[in-house]
Amino acid sequence: MSRVLGIDTSNYTTSICIVEDNKVVCDRRKILYVENGKRGLRQSEALFQHIKNIPDLLNDNKVSKIDAVCVSTRPRPYYNSYMPVFKAGESIAKSISSVLKIPYYETTHQEGHIESAKFSIGFNEEEFIAIHISGGTSEILLYKDNTNPSIELIGGTKDISIGQFIDRVGVALGFDFPAGKYIDDLAINTSKTELVIPSKVDGFYFNLSGQETKAIGFLEKGYPKDEIALSTMKCVVKTLDKLINNIVVKYDKKVLLFGGVASSKFISSYLNERYKGRVYISKPEYSLDNAVGVALIGYKRLNQNRRDKNEQ
Repeated sequence: MSRVLGIDTSNYTTSICIVEDNKVVCDRRKILYVENGKRGLRQSEALFQHIKNIPDLLNDNKVSKIDAVCVSTRPRPYYNSYMPVFKAGESIAKSISSVLKIPYYETTHQEGHIESAKFSIGFNEEEFIAIHISGGTSEILLYKDNTNPSIELIGGTKDISIGQFIDRVGVALGFDFPAGKYIDDLAINTSKTELVIPSKVDGFYFNLSGQETKAIGFLEKGYPKDEIALSTMKCVVKTLDKLINNIVVKYDKKVLLFGGVASSKFISSYLNERYKGRVYISKPEYSLDNAVGVALIGYKRLNQNRRDKNEQ
């Protein structure tokens, strides 16, 4: 029996998770506070909140008898990928490892997202296209080899992320940040609109800053909020539709969609109907930032290291 603690300190959520025998036995998260009207947090503000949140999240009877700890220390698995917020989790994880004399493993926020998404729907493809859409990231990735994974960036946004587009429109409409759930609910409950925000896609890359300007322009002209929300989400699904079509033409592989924006009911409803059997979407609770994938990665590494020692 193995119990592994995972810790993730992303831009807007503090998360911890315990995985025991490849099952999630503890999953605790706390969304960081963003003042009403603001569109985000400075790294120093987010780091301070993580430092306050982690002890509270770890104060749980299930957080005990830990055999290893794994933490996300960077946003993505690239050499120059760095954000100060991840230092909060890294510091705590190293301290736990040192005090308890247990193995310490590092991964990235993006790899944790992928592992969590796969786990949530039982997705076990060896090679696939991963589309990461969240508040700060919109990337298309070529994923290879479940045993020793490699991730290659093959596309994504040229300016702002899909999450930033939705959040900025939402905040302009008067909603609290992050505003995705409000825009999603409005879009789902709005039957029609004549407002159109054109999508801009070039191969595996796309732009959204001009689309943000268009949406804000609708607001300034006095158009209804619900119609602006619907036109915003229609632009998002048109963008994803074009991207997926381009992916399918070049790659004969399944597509895994994950990240906070993937929890959108509007997006999942459209893609599930149009790309059933081709596009797979993480369950909503595993699309949002969490430490489940981080803990699962640590669990795999711990048990692989034990197997390697037994074979020596």
